[in-house]
Amino acid sequence: MFSRVILIVLDSVGIGELPDADLYEDQGSNTLGNIAAQVDLSIPNLAAMGISRIVELKGIPPALRPSAAFARMAERSKGKDSVTGHWEMMGIVLDTAFPTFPTGFPEDVIAEFDRRIGRKSIGNSVASGTAIIDELGPEHMETGFPIVYTSADSVFQIATHEGIVPVPQLYEWCEIAYDITVKGMGLGRVIARPFIGVPGSFTRTSNRHDYAMPPIAETLLDRMVASGQQVTSVGKVADLFAGKGISASNPTRSDSDGVDKIEALMGTQDGGMIFANLVDFDAIYGHRNDTPGYAANLERFDSRIPGLLARLRDDDLLVMTADHGNDPTTPSTDHSREHVPLLLYGKQVRAGLDLGTRRTFADLGQTVAQNFGVGQLAHGTSFLAEILATQP
Repeated sequence: MFSRVILIVLDSVGIGELPDADLYEDQGSNTLGNIAAQVDLSIPNLAAMGISRIVELKGIPPALRPSAAFARMAERSKGKDSVTGHWEMMGIVLDTAFPTFPTGFPEDVIAEFDRRIGRKSIGNSVASGTAIIDELGPEHMETGFPIVYTSADSVFQIATHEGIVPVPQLYEWCEIAYDITVKGMGLGRVIARPFIGVPGSFTRTSNRHDYAMPPIAETLLDRMVASGQQVTSVGKVADLFAGKGISASNPTRSDSDGVDKIEALMGTQDGGMIFANLVDFDAIYGHRNDTPGYAANLERFDSRIPGLLARLRDDDLLVMTADHGNDPTTPSTDHSREHVPLLLYGKQVRAGLDLGTRRTFADLGQTVAQNFGVGQLAHGTSFLAEILATQP
């Protein structure tokens, strides 16, 4: 059994379309596979763990003796966003997807938002965040009107320049939007998207903040905290669960900063779970269709794996997975409906074990729940007994 679980979500690193990808117009999406097909990808540590045993990667043959147990996981919930993916990992399966607005939000919603913030907003379209900032940023700087936009996901996003609208004021506006759209309409998230710079060279900052709907049911995180276990989040995890079931939260400035924080916590936290999300894969590279940048970020993360492994204790379980896809090689700049990888590593783990295709992300949560003895979750099948090299 494991006294500590380190769970790292590589945000959007999908490994091939799900059977229902056509319902989401995501046929042909394969984030990791398609990147490897276009870029000479070098990820020797992930390869040694067995990543190319679960997805075909050009130039990276399957490891003969993988150092990790491995699987691919299928999402059972409806949707393909971060909230849905993370919730399902922790035991919640959504039968109905969060609402989306492919032509922008209804006029009455925008009118109410404008009334409550005391000024007009601009945008209200489905757009890439960087593209709409480039397009409307100059007008925003002249008028102070916030930029509102959405995507294929269930999000109300507000972008403002930090030199025009102070970040605390942007957060206040997000709370107003949360009241209108999340509480009032069942939307998944409101996201603050602050940026800096001048027209032609705007840059989004690390002051992003997600305001997600609280989980609609009890999660593994709730169970763990209630039982006295420490659950420490790194990155946007705490936001995705609206702070529920989180003992302590560690925001990050970048994926590199995120790994730094994981390593630091591995030196100080003695038990429970460290639950991290590395969002740059998705936010900086996937949504911008930056295939070379995505590949470089994969290589940077891969280079940090030896440092993570060196900090593992004998009774640790290291888990690497993803929450959805975001294939930068396709015309879409939105998330894609894909399988996700699952790599499990530790001295107590049966190296090279093929766990097949899991029917739901919730299998992971059920496994961790059984490990910590916090009761059976509503969804998922535990694979704890299968991965243990020495049976309990």
